[in-house]
Amino acid sequence: MTISQFPIPESGIPTGNTAGRPASPSIGDVYYNGQLGLLEIFDGTNFVACSAPPVAPTIATPTDASTGDAYTSTAGKLSVVFTPGAGGGVISQYNAFTTAEGHSAFSSGTTVTITGLTPGTAYTVNGNAQNNFGTSVSTDNATPVTPTTLPAVPTIGTATTSGATSDITVTWTLGNSGGKNLSAITVTPFLNGTTAQTATTAATTSSTSATIVGLTQGSSYTFKVKATNANGTSADSTATNSVTVPTFFNTEYLVIAGGGGGGGDNNGYVCGAGGAGGYLTSTLATKLSTNYTVTVGAGGAGGPAANKGGIGSDSVFSSVTSKGGGGGGRSNGQAGDAGGSGGGSGGYFNTAGGLGTVGQGNNGGRDGNGTNGGGGGGGAGAVGGNAPATQNYGGNGGNGLASSITGSSVTRAGGGGASGNNSPTGGTGGGGNGSTTSVAPQSGTTNLGGGGGGGWSYQNSGEGGAGGSGIVILRYLTADGTITIGAGLTGTTATDGSHKVTTITAGTGNVSWA
Repeated sequence: MTISQFPIPESGIPTGNTAGRPASPSIGDVYYNGQLGLLEIFDGTNFVACSAPPVAPTIATPTDASTGDAYTSTAGKLSVVFTPGAGGGVISQYNAFTTAEGHSAFSSGTTVTITGLTPGTAYTVNGNAQNNFGTSVSTDNATPVTPTTLPAVPTIGTATTSGATSDITVTWTLGNSGGKNLSAITVTPFLNGTTAQTATTAATTSSTSATIVGLTQGSSYTFKVKATNANGTSADSTATNSVTVPTFFNTEYLVIAGGGGGGGDNNGYVCGAGGAGGYLTSTLATKLSTNYTVTVGAGGAGGPAANKGGIGSDSVFSSVTSKGGGGGGRSNGQAGDAGGSGGGSGGYFNTAGGLGTVGQGNNGGRDGNGTNGGGGGGGAGAVGGNAPATQNYGGNGGNGLASSITGSSVTRAGGGGASGNNSPTGGTGGGGNGSTTSVAPQSGTTNLGGGGGGGWSYQNSGEGGAGGSGIVILRYLTADGTITIGAGLTGTTATDGSHKVTTITAGTGNVSWA
């Protein structure tokens, strides 16, 4: 600063107390303030000390200054604003300090930014002013302030496929939240490792994995993860390993288990019928060059004299299992067994029929409550008939269900009919008729999964009819590949327009497509 009034007047530097300062000074006028004991100079606005340390400044409550920064381990910042004190020497520097961890910073301006702070940690700050003549006493701000940042970039894990679906699972490890709660974790697929696709948001803000769906089958992807809090979103993580989405095609299936056998008699009492095998139909995602287990369940044996009918065997396609039909109850009030569809109860005591499996079949019928009538076997489409209130009358079998999976409608999985003088009939779909005094019971129809008819001691030594064996039918587009029916299985494949239909009628083994 140029002092325009020098050389010093002959009378010397003006002196006096604070009140005696010149009324109309010019910039650079010098004045000795005897009241304060220091030399002052006019800076255009005020007389300021030019030969003394500054007066202690005041400190406003610090503010978080790191919300827009990309996160690093030392990215936390606090902004500290000083207001100069009245009097003292001209300030050349402001100094700010944290009371914890020993962080410090300085600036020639009134705003000082302290860096290197830990996000999420509360800090209190003090500071002082400094010039060439010394440093002011420190001023404290007792209000703690917590710096925050963007979240840390997550540490990427792996991308994997189970091979059973086209979904991909991605894992990661979360880092520092940036001092604020996370609001989202986002996973972005990159087609062929380069082209970003639609992102997926993880289920929770503490998740360390996510399942990505809807990817293009047969294509390769890598994945990156980023985290978001109220300040913003971190950078993407590094990329995962590359993973190829398995290629699947839909196979329509019909899986029917073996039917239950009818109950047996040796006392002239009416017997319950066998329930139909479980009936399941839908589609399953399948892929090339993969073995899928197939089992065709056998029908349950007809009950010998005074014994229940046998329970049918399960049928299987991959993860799909149809339960074998329940065996029919023997004479004199024995309940039928549970199964895909339940077996009918034996005659006389008003006993409930066996329970069917939900989604696969229906319950068997009750017996005649003192009228010596047996219940019909449950079918895939209807419950087994209860015995009528007439002596030695039995219930009819429950009807099966129709399917056109082979190209034409066929009804399968009917329940067997109980024995009785009213000639109880099996349900449509292969259920066997029950025995009468003049007709032996029928077995369920082979490969329809029907229940066997109830036995009566007037015919066939009282033995019940056997359940019909089940079946597994698979329908798929001809473009999806060529099926191989493995050893242990009996089956054929036919073409139906744009589809192929493979019918497996017996055995256990694997099928695969190529």
